[in-house]
Amino acid sequence: MKVAVIGASGQLGQDVVSAFRAGQHQVAALTHGEIEISSLESVRQALGGIRPDVVVNTAAFHNVDKCESEEAQAFRVNSIGARYLAQATRELEAKLVHISTDYVFDGKKRSPYVEADTPHPLNVYGISKLAGEFFVRNGNPRHFVVRVSGIYGQHLCRAKGSPNFVETMLARGAKGETIRMVDDQFATPTPTVEIARQLVALAGSSEFGLYHATSEGSCSWYEFTRTIFALAGMKVEVQPIKSEQSGRAAIRPAYSVLENAELKKRSLNLFTHWRTGLESYIAARIPSIS
Repeated sequence: MKVAVIGASGQLGQDVVSAFRAGQHQVAALTHGEIEISSLESVRQALGGIRPDVVVNTAAFHNVDKCESEEAQAFRVNSIGARYLAQATRELEAKLVHISTDYVFDGKKRSPYVEADTPHPLNVYGISKLAGEFFVRNGNPRHFVVRVSGIYGQHLCRAKGSPNFVETMLARGAKGETIRMVDDQFATPTPTVEIARQLVALAGSSEFGLYHATSEGSCSWYEFTRTIFALAGMKVEVQPIKSEQSGRAAIRPAYSVLENAELKKRSLNLFTHWRTGLESYIAARIPSIS
């Protein structure tokens, strides 16, 4: 397949590019300098020159707290950008793989969300991403809308200008800091390498639709943080706090665990348990822990 990956320099995008290339696919890795998804002209020009079979959109304005004060930009990228990609890929008769988020839910269900559950986002980021989902689902019938949760990978999160959550915790722990972490927010931390592998499998199929794509199981961010240090062999004090003590601008859902029901229904699910994914991640970077 000829594949165009948008957001190719990002944390997820780099692993997506690698996964498709490992499958011997021809990949055009598009960065923000090569395509501006909030411009239909830019989208048509960039994709028209490639004429891909599959477009994977990992680009997003996903600084959740900044979205609260920059609503217009959040909707330009996460909503209108998705609309333009759907429109352009339909014109090219290409498949569109669009990354969305667990934050489309409000967390009140308290059991894993399946694709059939009704979304109810709590913050601007979640609302803008949900709007983008609808644009994709209505704009190109050959779509895969893929919701992910708590992603982390080896590459820098360029949009946030910082390492992923795991690296941030390890760096703070190495400095001897006491970590204060919420114990009343639950999700499923998921490695980007596993998401990328799953996207390759989906893109090669014609099972179009909406999918949840996360590791198995769930944990609080407090439990996840403690497990990071335990697997890294580091003794770091981690104190549990409540969400209202975190001082963040955007409200987060207390429970945003996703169940990969549609992937399992189609025998396409490739994910391991969240702890297994973390073990592999830590093992791969253990020599660099100081």
